[in-house]
Amino acid sequence: MNLNTRFRLSLMMFLEFFVWGSWFVTMGTFLGTNLQANDQDISLAFATQSFGAIIAPFVVGLIADRFFHAQKILGFIHLSGAALMYGLYSTTEFSGFFPILLAYMILFMPTLALVNSISFNQMKDPAKEFSVVRVWGTIGWITAGVLISYLSWDSQEGLKEGMLRNTWLMAGIVSLVLGLFSFTLPATPPRAKSSDAFKFSEVLGLDALALLKHKNFAIFFVSSILICIPLAFYYQNASPFLTEIGVANSTGKMAFGQISEVLFMLALPIFFSRFGIKKTLIVAMAAWAIRYVFFAFGDANEGVWMLLVGIVLHGICYDFFFVSGQIYTDSHAGERYKSSAQGLITLATYGIGMLIGYWAAGNISNFYLDADGNHDWKSIWMIPAGISVLVLLFFISFFKKEQIHSQP
Repeated sequence: MNLNTRFRLSLMMFLEFFVWGSWFVTMGTFLGTNLQANDQDISLAFATQSFGAIIAPFVVGLIADRFFHAQKILGFIHLSGAALMYGLYSTTEFSGFFPILLAYMILFMPTLALVNSISFNQMKDPAKEFSVVRVWGTIGWITAGVLISYLSWDSQEGLKEGMLRNTWLMAGIVSLVLGLFSFTLPATPPRAKSSDAFKFSEVLGLDALALLKHKNFAIFFVSSILICIPLAFYYQNASPFLTEIGVANSTGKMAFGQISEVLFMLALPIFFSRFGIKKTLIVAMAAWAIRYVFFAFGDANEGVWMLLVGIVLHGICYDFFFVSGQIYTDSHAGERYKSSAQGLITLATYGIGMLIGYWAAGNISNFYLDADGNHDWKSIWMIPAGISVLVLLFFISFFKKEQIHSQP
């Protein structure tokens, strides 16, 4: 892959995740302050990610893999997304906000697979080349968060003036740029012939259900669904939590989670090869529990260090579980089920697990809301901490030590 192609793919990744990071982190705060949405409304808004993840395989498997070039579909989606983002910027009530967001996420979630497909198509050795390109997506997410805090859109004064609404306009402008830029990306033609039979079970990854006959993989599969329940609490509640307790530049501070993601991604191969899959996954789930305990007992003053540590632990939580899990899944799948197995895990985590998690987070947050509109955050955060511990104990008890041949 030459330098020009690498630059174009890296810019694509940067813009892709800049768009997502521009609004996803602060959406809970925006809905609560600008649209006066309740906790159940906020959980419903975040659940659009899960709906999009469930529908995404149809877009990629039925359309991108069969009929059109991936870069052209990516361009069309982001141009459409720019218009939808302007619609979200203009809304004043949640009843008008939700259907636009749902339409946007149904379009956006498939782009996560499309940018990977476009990248892999240009690489001779993805194992060595992809991480160099993909890391720019994380940098794009970080840049969006730092910019929001730098412009003070998430400050107490900014919230009072409704400046957080500008995140949707910023995302729309960058989405427009990415939409136009996508048509200049390297050609990525359909991989399958339009006449090839379409298999519903293959697109959803259901063919890989045969892997569940292996006890260890079945335990990992169930644990993956369950651990996404506390993960949803973080995505949905972290920004409103930090804003409500008065943490300054909260969005910029949350970007530390993505910075740690980059650092722990570099440490993962060493840890994985030395300690194996079981210990790597155990460390990830333990980090989940510790993160929420720190959130429960931290505050915006003397305890702010606990909040920062909890945010930084995101790198271990995400990399050591999800990336290791993808490697573990790949090692079990074999050539026959490689694509189906990854699709099955994605459906289970971002689809089923996160959907349950967002529903639970909304109802629990509403339960611990007092008459003055303040949350009992200590009680709220101890619940995902407890769930994480239970999932960890379940995994330790039933998952047997295993050596795998596929290494990162």
